Amino acid sequence: MKRRHFLNATTASVAASMLAACGGGDESTDAQQAQAFEQANDAKKRPVTVSTGPIKSRVIVVGGGMGGATVAKYLRLWGDGVEVTLVERANSYTSNIMSSLVLTGQRTMASLDFKYDTLISKYGVKVVLGDVVSIDPVAVKVTLSTGTVLAADRIVLAPGIDFDEVPGMGTSNKMPHAWKAGPQTALLASQLAAMPSNGTAILAIPKVPYRCPPGPYERACLIADWIKAKRPRGKLIVLDANPDFVTEKDNFSNAFFGLHGGVIEYVTNATVSQVDPASMQVYTTQGVFRGDVVNLIPRQKGGKLIVDSGLANATEGRFADVNMLSYASTVAGADKVHVIGDSSATTQPKAGHIANQEAKVCADALSRLLSGATPDPAPVTNSACYSTITMSQASWLTAAFQYDAATQAMKVVPASSAASVGWAKDNFGDMSTWFKALMADSFA
Repeated sequence: MKRRHFLNATTASVAASMLAACGGGDESTDAQQAQAFEQANDAKKRPVTVSTGPIKSRVIVVGGGMGGATVAKYLRLWGDGVEVTLVERANSYTSNIMSSLVLTGQRTMASLDFKYDTLISKYGVKVVLGDVVSIDPVAVKVTLSTGTVLAADRIVLAPGIDFDEVPGMGTSNKMPHAWKAGPQTALLASQLAAMPSNGTAILAIPKVPYRCPPGPYERACLIADWIKAKRPRGKLIVLDANPDFVTEKDNFSNAFFGLHGGVIEYVTNATVSQVDPASMQVYTTQGVFRGDVVNLIPRQKGGKLIVDSGLANATEGRFADVNMLSYASTVAGADKVHVIGDSSATTQPKAGHIANQEAKVCADALSRLLSGATPDPAPVTNSACYSTITMSQASWLTAAFQYDAATQAMKVVPASSAASVGWAKDNFGDMSTWFKALMADSFA
């Protein structure tokens, strides 16, 4: 099998076939074209097995989310005698995907928890629980907070995102972002549950780029639908720092101004300048707003390790520029450090599915490089996404990206792009199937 297309035989092909079945008319044709594109790329298959021979090279992976777990797994599957050490702070990963459903009580935090047991037992990944405080890109070493130093031939960084400080927020937890699934998700859910029947919730969306472009809008739709059912005299103010919907404009505008028009007040170009948690006020370029519940998602940047290591050389110094053939850093002297997932600066969306895809391109490239070969010159990635428009209906969109040698960037393959026209209950069920397949591909 061509390794860069492996997901097309698992998660992506599952998503594409579901998408083809969900749509109607022209949108179904687009989805079928996307599936045909994937299947054509997947024409040549080969078995994948974990190497059991002697150790020939070592890779350290920092971060056990969608990107880190996937690259660790596939380095073991595709690499020739590659020893993989995954360094992660926690003993399990909490999925950001589907986490907004915790806010409406439709999912539990436990249902989003994924452990590393299979990576260890089935694929032979070594897992070290700890916090990486520094890296040496030249000597290819990482130092843990305990003082332990780990050395390897390559380092893969997948630390996710970090947030800008919000003036006035301090250490208050009264305005949680819940954009890293975990304690803040549970906190926001409890705050919504305590909201008065005529209360006001505020959701603040940061400037792009941020993790999961449709995520804030789908969360707004979900909360609005919940307000209709549980707080019928309540309202939701959406403060968007961007001038318009950044993705799925047709579906989200129809939902905001039509389906949820009686609940949602949408304010654009509303950049948050400061907050006052004591009075629950949010100060923006469009005025001051007060809410009983405030879900404030700050502007984002690469994980702290990326910034502290001097690898954030793109997007106003927020994210790491990388070579798209291997995800190696473009910082001089750091070419043995690879950055995948939300911390990398690419033309692909920052999303869990793309992190999984970038991880596979990186794993393929590293398995080649460590064997003395060169990376695949034409990698392909695929992104599928569902958005909850109500508590029981969802929309979808999908696209494939192909490496363009002229621009050295990943470009959307036009025939692969497809989106639902509106939303449907069947899509909501398909979303769960897609999620299970994606998480299994990363962690099982």
